[in-house]
Amino acid sequence: MRKHLRKYLPDHEAIRGNRWLAPFESTLLHPRLWHLNRHSAAGAVATGMFCGLIPGPFQMLGAAIGAVLFKVNLPLALFTTLYTNPVTIVPLYVAAFAIGKFTLGLFGMADGALFVAPPEYGDAGLLAWIDQLTAWTIHLGEPLLVGLVLLASMLAALGYLVTRFAYRLFLVRAWRHRAARHCPKDAA
Repeated sequence: MRKHLRKYLPDHEAIRGNRWLAPFESTLLHPRLWHLNRHSAAGAVATGMFCGLIPGPFQMLGAAIGAVLFKVNLPLALFTTLYTNPVTIVPLYVAAFAIGKFTLGLFGMADGALFVAPPEYGDAGLLAWIDQLTAWTIHLGEPLLVGLVLLASMLAALGYLVTRFAYRLFLVRAWRHRAARHCPKDAA
């Protein structure tokens, strides 16, 4: 598995030789960021799963910062954020909103009871309207924000556990295959 992944991962020396990354040599060239084992792989998947739900273009930046902080495999953390894409992002955000509504105790309410119409521009002026619009957005976004944090945490924990389990299964299978090669059963 590691041999297969190494074909696609950048070489440590190629990163060191990149002149654009020279200012970040002390952080981005840490050996643990480029080493692939079951601990760094599981941590990288968890980091990427959590950061994949960050809105906008900040997913990979968040995954890179998380990989540097937790010293897990950087390329795998960046790659894992790609589970969110134009096809999956809407169902994930709908699920996060439902989780947020359930957590905040709003799940039993009718959908119309949660939605409040946006404030209209009135005589109070532009600044007052912007303040009302901000409060309206925060009120509407609270279930989504809570749900995103909870869903990201659940996906990160699940990704960590599944990766550890899959890596363990792969290693056990490789050990058994190696043992069967060295000690054939027919030799007895």
